[in-house]
Amino acid sequence: MAGHSKWANIKRQKAVVDAKRGNVFTQLSRAIIVAARNGVPDPAGNFQLRTAIDKAKAAGIPNDNIERAIAKGAGTFGGDNSSLEEIRYEGYGPGGVAILIEALTDNRNRTAADLRLSFSKNGGNLGETGCVSWMFTQKGVCIVEGRVNEEQLLEASLEGDAESYEMIAEDIAEVFTEVVNLEKLSQTLKIKGLNVTDIELRWTPGNQVEVTDPDQAKSLLKLIDTLEGLDDVQNVTANFEMAENLMAATAKESGLNKV
Repeated sequence: MAGHSKWANIKRQKAVVDAKRGNVFTQLSRAIIVAARNGVPDPAGNFQLRTAIDKAKAAGIPNDNIERAIAKGAGTFGGDNSSLEEIRYEGYGPGGVAILIEALTDNRNRTAADLRLSFSKNGGNLGETGCVSWMFTQKGVCIVEGRVNEEQLLEASLEGDAESYEMIAEDIAEVFTEVVNLEKLSQTLKIKGLNVTDIELRWTPGNQVEVTDPDQAKSLLKLIDTLEGLDDVQNVTANFEMAENLMAATAKESGLNKV
């Protein structure tokens, strides 16, 4: 999982930069709208909404914007944001890498056109529904940061019914569980004194495609970066494996790991 760990680290660093861009505000606000629409518009009784609000606050979104997004999701604000729908798109990147994209959009045709153009410009192609999703399983993930005692992490993970954990850096761990158990796991980790900085749902691949060609690696990472930059896109997941030195060199050349 060395390649996955390196990529997870690069993405986390990149998120610090992206948080300063306007499109992240749009993505996080939309996540709040959908969470409020799918459950009660009260974070105390809606775990998905509470998580979306925490991410929005961490990115510096003003409270007024957060309250407005909740009201839009609840249908008490007005406007056309209530037409947002969650759509999953699938495709292939350079080298046959499977790519899963989660989007929130008020215009399916626009989103599909943007995605198709992004794929075609970067050596990939947008596929039909179901073409790659069978390779992925959705999991709940808790991100733990700070100086982590692995014995403490293991004990807390077992108590919280986690399936596994992985150290992706010296001071960052990812703890995986079933989706329905995510809230219990996050609460258990916090009670045990661990610093949970993020909670998310993530599609994890059942198999990996190894990428060894530098040009292919550059095209693939550029494609993923382009997809993540689209306003309608919330998450991008791919099933590639890449040597750490190749990934680091490619990311540095592409400017993906600048913070």
